[in-house]
Amino acid sequence: MSQKKRILLIEDEEDIAALIKLQAELSGYKLHVEVDGINGYRAIEREKPDLIVLDIMLPGENGLDVCRKMKSDPELKNIPVLILSAKGEEIDVVLGLELGADDYVPKPFSPKVLFSRIKAILRRGKEPEKPTKAVKFGEFLLEIDRYALRKSDKSIPLTLSEFGILRRLVTNRGKVLTRNQLLDDINNDDAFIVDRNIDVHIASLRKKLGPTFDWIETVRGVGYRFREEIAT
Repeated sequence: MSQKKRILLIEDEEDIAALIKLQAELSGYKLHVEVDGINGYRAIEREKPDLIVLDIMLPGENGLDVCRKMKSDPELKNIPVLILSAKGEEIDVVLGLELGADDYVPKPFSPKVLFSRIKAILRRGKEPEKPTKAVKFGEFLLEIDRYALRKSDKSIPLTLSEFGILRRLVTNRGKVLTRNQLLDDINNDDAFIVDRNIDVHIASLRKKLGPTFDWIETVRGVGYRFREEIAT
């Protein structure tokens, strides 16, 4: 029998912590709770859990400070982090993702949705890293090495910027990426950008891929995510 995955929850609201603890038990995870940032960080160092669920607004030390510290520690930086955010904290969510958090769930939330995200993050972490040459999704085939996108054997012309964005989204399937992260990827490709607005490139991509293309999800106020499951 495989060992239960260990989750550390750093959350100061008792009702929310109790709800998450119950769902963790139902979902087969072992959950430990800390109620402030200082003790939460000590628990990260001590326990080295499989995943951290981290509230942003915490007494003692806020969630962003906790995330920043752990992502700068070589022994802790690879532990996945899922951020919990209250309404109006979009700027903090963006910063958290850019610090290295893997995903976020806004409050109020469904415990089942939260644990489906947790399961997806843990599954991604188990997949061995290997160079990706081609990725298939629906009727589409993205050929990484050839800088080509095909739909049912028909070639779809993309600019270097559009290709860079699509590749980054597809190879980080299920993960929220901020606009800055997508822009960094384009810059790394040395692509010439006439318009630096990521939203413009995304709109152009969607137009080229057709009216039924719904694999790229807009995450309001934060960025974009490529669907994990087959779109219906």
